[in-house]
Amino acid sequence: MSGEDAPAQQQNAEEQKQQQQQQQQEETKTPAESPKTESKPDPPPTSASTEAAADTPAPAAEKAPEEDTFSYRALVLTGYGGYDKVKLQVKKGKPALKSGEVMVRVKMCGLNFADLMARQGLYDRLPSPPVTPGMECSGIIEAVAEDVTDRKVGDKVLVLNRSGMWQEVVVVATTHTFLMPEGMSFEEAAALPVNYITAYLMLFDFGHLRPNQSVLIHMAAGGVGIAATQLCKTVNDVTVFGTASASKHEVISQGGVTHPIDYRTRDYVEEIRKISPKGAANMLAGQKKNLFAVAKTWYQQFSVHTLSLIQGNRSVCGFHLGYLDSETELIAQAMAAVMDLYRQGKIKPRIDSTYHLEQVGDAMRRMQERSNIGKIILTTEPMKEEEKKEEAKKDEEKKKDDKKKDDKKKDDKKKDDTKKEEKKEEKKKEEPKKDDKKAEEKKEEAKKEEN
Repeated sequence: MSGEDAPAQQQNAEEQKQQQQQQQQEETKTPAESPKTESKPDPPPTSASTEAAADTPAPAAEKAPEEDTFSYRALVLTGYGGYDKVKLQVKKGKPALKSGEVMVRVKMCGLNFADLMARQGLYDRLPSPPVTPGMECSGIIEAVAEDVTDRKVGDKVLVLNRSGMWQEVVVVATTHTFLMPEGMSFEEAAALPVNYITAYLMLFDFGHLRPNQSVLIHMAAGGVGIAATQLCKTVNDVTVFGTASASKHEVISQGGVTHPIDYRTRDYVEEIRKISPKGAANMLAGQKKNLFAVAKTWYQQFSVHTLSLIQGNRSVCGFHLGYLDSETELIAQAMAAVMDLYRQGKIKPRIDSTYHLEQVGDAMRRMQERSNIGKIILTTEPMKEEEKKEEAKKDEEKKKDDKKKDDKKKDDKKKDDTKKEEKKEEKKKEEPKKDDKKAEEKKEEAKKEEN
């Protein structure tokens, strides 16, 4: 090896050594030491469902089925007894429609004496509690069964049914619904079915009312009474006798009653005899049919009876709308006639008052006390907060008044008891004196005998 070759070899050896070291370093470099590249931060970890969602469009927020979210308020008779037995509850779940049925969003409901009797357990046509009362209502059709062709969504109807009408939503057969005439209010529609159908059937179907006859209408200021009076006036020269308390005579006279009679202070038979001797004589003697009495009895207030007195025979016929399921054709014919009379302006329901469902107790009390003149209506429109506060205030005042009355009764009783005790004590004190007096009298008698 020459001297010139040694440095070159040494240099080559050193270069090779450096290259080997560089190669080893490159092989042992960590990922963190790898060349950096521009990149966005890594996304956060996702679940499988999130990853799947990322590949597909995000769906709208999941909504519970309508059947599960559908709810409506209803009055429920929870048991027999006082006004507090009818409670306002919330029912959940959309009612299912069967063949031939419609669903009605109720606006107004009618109150009848049958409902008062049902609350007391005296009306056998109402199913056992818990049950929703009510035989009539008015509202708008919200749904129809597939096979229904004579009704459509949006139709305004009045409804007549055996029970279940006191709620915000009802499902009934189309045969129990009747289209409202143009211009009829929901209040009038709810006031019409029970009262006017009952009165119409009794006067015209069973009573065969004709011109120049006389009719006696009991409770002439009630819903049926006013309906019967108006229907009588659609026949020429019909004389109407009507019983009602004296405070209601002016109203029923304006409504068409020819001779109002105060049943509380007068015997209506005697009064009719004074006013119309011939008619009364014929009615009492039974010589010919000359007087019909359309009446509602206390134990069956909903029924209207026609009383015909004919020669040598007394007959009574009655009609009860509780059996309407078996009389659909008869009722449909009567309803058509009544609707026609309404369109002609010959009849018009008289609304006495309107109460919210929350006030059903007050509504029933008004009818029970016979304070109404005309129809009492229940509206499904919820009470406003201000009205609720006023109602609560009235209830509180009523409770205070009731407490005062109870306290007064207790005080009066206490005073009476005290007076009775005082009298007893006085009697006890008087007894020794009486005994002493008797003893003195005996002594006197003994002395007289000795002498």
